[in-house]
Amino acid sequence: MNKHEIVVGNRKIGANHPPFIIAEMSGNHNQSLERALEIVEAAAQAGAHALKIQTYTADTMTINSDNPDFYIEDQNSLWKNRTLYDLYDEAHTPWGWHKAIFDRCKELGIIGFSTPFDETAVDFLESLGVECYKIASFENTDVALLRKVASTGKPMIVSTGMASIAELDELVRTVREAGGNDLVLLKCTSSYPASPENSNIRTIPHMQQLFDVQIGLSDHTLGIGVAVASVAMGATVIEKHFTLNRADGGVDAEFSLEPAEMRSLVEETERAWQGLGTISYGATERERGSLKFRRSLYVVKDMKVGEVLKADNLRAIRPGYGLSPKHLELLLGQKVRKDVSKGTPASYDIIMD
Repeated sequence: MNKHEIVVGNRKIGANHPPFIIAEMSGNHNQSLERALEIVEAAAQAGAHALKIQTYTADTMTINSDNPDFYIEDQNSLWKNRTLYDLYDEAHTPWGWHKAIFDRCKELGIIGFSTPFDETAVDFLESLGVECYKIASFENTDVALLRKVASTGKPMIVSTGMASIAELDELVRTVREAGGNDLVLLKCTSSYPASPENSNIRTIPHMQQLFDVQIGLSDHTLGIGVAVASVAMGATVIEKHFTLNRADGGVDAEFSLEPAEMRSLVEETERAWQGLGTISYGATERERGSLKFRRSLYVVKDMKVGEVLKADNLRAIRPGYGLSPKHLELLLGQKVRKDVSKGTPASYDIIMD
């Protein structure tokens, strides 16, 4: 295992493995346990490696207040003019559903885990035996929560939306000092949906160099293009919101993938990872058989002994069994030492000394 490789359940996460794909259910269950379990099944069938939920209640997230501070005023927001309490009350996953969701994940061979939003949620998730934790962007400066999760010793995946370098440095130090050795940071743009122009995935290798941990992407853009491109930047983990059908609505439906899109994400990110390979020049093992299709020098007319090689009887053509085309100038003007038939690969053996 290399120093950055992380094991979660039965999967290894790292540069030497296909990207770890997380389907984020969030509030797309639309307050139906039946739909939540259908989302788990659809994620598994699409090839996702993990299914993530969120563990909070409206009361653990905020307070029920009419104070203007607690309203979403951004007119570009999907949730404009709503109170935080109302939004979280609609979007939360009832804690009584967690075990059923995680059990279904186990049955289907994918990893079920969650994002806790306060310390009571961590205690609850520990009682269910989760194998790793996610920290959301809006909580990445909550030092007490970071310490609490890190103290479990389980792998942590942390979104970095809005965080400055100084805040990320404090995050990483806090996690490590509290016993969190297995850490993945996710490049994230905390707008919903996010635009590709604001994704800035060139930050991924820079972040990896700064903090010496695995880096992934929590992607709120539409489609899969940004996520696939992130693999070329070094992303080892990709998280995308997931729903059965965007037309069904829900708090996160607009920027969530549907099952066929999730399948494409899994397949195309793995292809992108495979395409990275290593630094390589020259023919690969699989290309060696194609060398014969290169151009090379051939006699293209029947010639008698003593005739001169010229442009009309010596050409660079396919296949590649003759001398390299770079020898053309040296052969032109030379006399052949024997009769040569059309289609003979050129060599120095056919010219006079």
